[in-house]
Amino acid sequence: MNFIDEAFLEVKAGNGGGGSVSFRREKFVPFGGPDGGDGGKGADIIFKVNLNKNTLIDFRNTRVFSAKNGKQGSGKNMSGAAADNLILDIPQGTVIYDDASNEVILDCCEIDQLYTVVKGGDGGQGNARFKSSRNQAPRKFTLGFEGEVRFIRLELKSLADVGLVGFPNAGKSTFLNTVSSAKPKIGSYPFTTLRPHLGTIQTSDSSYVIADIPGLIEGASEGAGLRINSSQKIIQ
Repeated sequence: MNFIDEAFLEVKAGNGGGGSVSFRREKFVPFGGPDGGDGGKGADIIFKVNLNKNTLIDFRNTRVFSAKNGKQGSGKNMSGAAADNLILDIPQGTVIYDDASNEVILDCCEIDQLYTVVKGGDGGQGNARFKSSRNQAPRKFTLGFEGEVRFIRLELKSLADVGLVGFPNAGKSTFLNTVSSAKPKIGSYPFTTLRPHLGTIQTSDSSYVIADIPGLIEGASEGAGLRINSSQKIIQ
C-alpha cells in the first residue's frame, strides 16, 4: 500500500530589526557623532530530515509557523541580535510544494542537509551608516526588511510492507505499539484509530514498515464507519 500523507502550512520568516538613531554622548567629548547600530536579521524557517519521524502527524493541529524577528540596533554602534532560525523536523522523502503554483520547492531526502523554505529579512541600517563629510549628524535610519511568507504543502509518500486490516478493536494498534516504536492511540471502543499509523521494525540487517489501518466493517465501501480512506489517501 502506498500512503500519501499531506499537510498544508503557512510559513512566515522573521522581519529584520530596525536601525537605531543615536549620538555618542560622553563627558569631555563634545563632538561624539552618530553611533546608532544596525538591526539584526530575522529568522529563517528551515526543514530538517528526522529519521525518527515517518508521518506528518505533527502538522495536523499547528498549521501556521512564524519565526522570530531580529532585534533593533542600539547606541554605541551595537547591532541588534539576529533571531535564531526556526527548524522543523520532517520525515525523509517529504516533498515541499508551493500551494498556489503546485511547483516543487524542495525534495527533502538528505539527512544532514538543511532545507530553507523562507528567508528572514535583513536588518535596517543605523544612523552611523549615513555619516559623511557633508552630514556629520545624520538622523536617517532604515527599518528592517520583512521576512518571506509562503503557503506550502508537504507531501510524504510512504510504502508500507505490511498492512494490518481487520475489525475495530481487534488489537491492531496494540500489536503495532508492541512490535515498533509507533505510539498509536489505544482504547476500548471502536474506531480508536482514525487515520493510518506507520511503524518501522528494525531487524539485524533490514527494516520494514507496518501500517495500522482504521477498522473496517461491512458496508465500508458505501460509507459506513470510517471507510478505507480515513483522513489520508490510500492507493492500492
